[in-house]
Amino acid sequence: MTTTELPSGVELLRAIAATKQSTGIWTLLGMDATEVEEGRVSFTITTRPDFANPLGAVHGGICATLLDSVMGCAVHSTLGPGVGYSTLELKVNYIRTVPTDGTRLVGTGTVLHSGRSTATAEGRIVDERGRLVAHGTTTCLIHQPQRGAHP
Repeated sequence: MTTTELPSGVELLRAIAATKQSTGIWTLLGMDATEVEEGRVSFTITTRPDFANPLGAVHGGICATLLDSVMGCAVHSTLGPGVGYSTLELKVNYIRTVPTDGTRLVGTGTVLHSGRSTATAEGRIVDERGRLVAHGTTTCLIHQPQRGAHP
């Protein structure tokens, strides 16, 4: 399969969002893509008791994972067919605790820079009242397809 036969990043993400055929971490956390545009994505999750830390609030890793997902997918949405990425750096700031009572969280990632070898993005998570829960930034390594590589 050549890279011209593969979907672009935004096409792939839109297909996943439209069909609700997500896998992996999206399924594990119950993420739902609510916006997929080139350079910007939003996903939601609904908190539940199994997200709890020892104190009974949502574990910080849940918000970190949501931020990593929306920022990484925002970067992915800018990439061409066959181009991949991986997170090089993730910075998260937690603003408030979140209960495990079914609170709906919305994470939005926006690309700041998308180059040939690296990309950066920022992300925000708000609760259903619009209050900022956490925010962060990421740097991603861009993986260009190998020329002349055979499957």
